[in-house]
Amino acid sequence: QIHDYKEGTPEEKTYYIELWDVGGSVGCATSVKSTRAVFYNLLNGIILVHDLTNKKSSQNLYRWSLEALNRDVAPTGVLVTNGDYDREQFADNQIPLLVIGTKLDQIPETKRNEVLTRTAFLAEDFNAEEINLDCTNPRYLAAGSSNAVKLSRFFDKVIEKRYFLRDGNQVCHFS
Repeated sequence: QIHDYKEGTPEEKTYYIELWDVGGSVGCATSVKSTRAVFYNLLNGIILVHDLTNKKSSQNLYRWSLEALNRDVAPTGVLVTNGDYDREQFADNQIPLLVIGTKLDQIPETKRNEVLTRTAFLAEDFNAEEINLDCTNPRYLAAGSSNAVKLSRFFDKVIEKRYFLRDGNQVCHFS
């Protein structure tokens, strides 16, 4: 993915962003879980993707986020936790988070408000932006749309975390 950091400003610069899907599939969840911890040590941002038509998928975001953010993951990749979600765990989180809900198009109009209200609380808990996608409609991520702006802001935060210190100075210079 090519991203223009701070697009339209004098600080604009093009970066390459690499995305890794470490979720795995249902059939091999155990083997994938034990290996994906390797990727958590070098992460600069997290995109949590869930199925808006499946309430359990939304609820699993808490477990997935704790797994990724827990810095004490054993070498085996097994996370030991009491399973309780504590909102304060995310209050000081320095890793940019983005929550993406899919299959908006499969939710009946009569249920959309209820589902979107529930998932908005998820994003608020994570102190993250939220994007909900109708995967049949390309306008949901069209340039200039609110979702495209949220995605761009997320990538900007990832770049800042990776390449810049808190005072705005660059950690390392790339030509």
